[in-house]
Amino acid sequence: MRALGVLALVWGVVLAQYTLPELRARAYGEGGFRVERVLEEGPRFTRVHFSHLSEGLRVHGFANLPKGKGPFPVVVVLHGYVEPSRYRLLAYTTPYADWLAEQGFLVLHPNYRGHPPSEGAPARGLRHPYAVDVLNLLAEVRKGALPQADPTRIALLGHSMGGGVAQIVALVDPGLRGVVLYGSMSGDEWLNLDRIHFWSGGTRGDERLTLSQEALRAYSAWTYLEDLRVPFSVHHGLRDAQVPPEWSWTLCQRLKALKKPVECFSYPAGHLFRGEAEARFRARVAAFLGRVFR
Repeated sequence: MRALGVLALVWGVVLAQYTLPELRARAYGEGGFRVERVLEEGPRFTRVHFSHLSEGLRVHGFANLPKGKGPFPVVVVLHGYVEPSRYRLLAYTTPYADWLAEQGFLVLHPNYRGHPPSEGAPARGLRHPYAVDVLNLLAEVRKGALPQADPTRIALLGHSMGGGVAQIVALVDPGLRGVVLYGSMSGDEWLNLDRIHFWSGGTRGDERLTLSQEALRAYSAWTYLEDLRVPFSVHHGLRDAQVPPEWSWTLCQRLKALKKPVECFSYPAGHLFRGEAEARFRARVAAFLGRVFR
């Protein structure tokens, strides 16, 4: 019990800076954006490796830059959980980034801190530090770090853990044009921590035991849904055995009750879509982005 008490004190001090009100009070854009190297030249886009600073850490990612003059609307693709020590620059969500670039969007695919080659330690249960990395990247785009990018037209697409990160970012950055959630984690951090504790065999997610319910509400995106100003497009597979589809339906019900702009779709699919489900998903995402970027 004493160990849990010490842990609660340490985490309380460290995590206090990541509540939603605190994140909203911050300024973003620490500079240091640079293109590290060209990774690939394709017929429709160029893939480059970039990096920028976030809380003093150099965080990396890749960008797909469409051929042409631009400026191009920007879609930031946020990947889900991959064991950080096994993470590589090009993640499992790369095919979505490539497809979006082929549709004429400039795509940013950030690695979060602690995911090689990014510096720092990965987040444990609460993923709010990753939201800070994304918010700092968005600020760099708006400052003109990529001249091909249209800084007034930026949207997010988040899968699984990335969907949870996207919900936090959308509540801090009302200037986004839209958010696509794909098999997303919850906006209720107690639910997320409970599931992370289960997945990790008890090695992560202990914040659910050491943080008060009041503190967990302060970290939870769903606490602040009345403030949402960004349209959502929510997609979840009915056969998802990793992230409960009920979490997405609960979000949809809450947003509709609050009269927020949201569309919701279910698929006869699992955590990652394949075949007809993926084709339908891509068509709906393209239509949504076409509307919000008009």
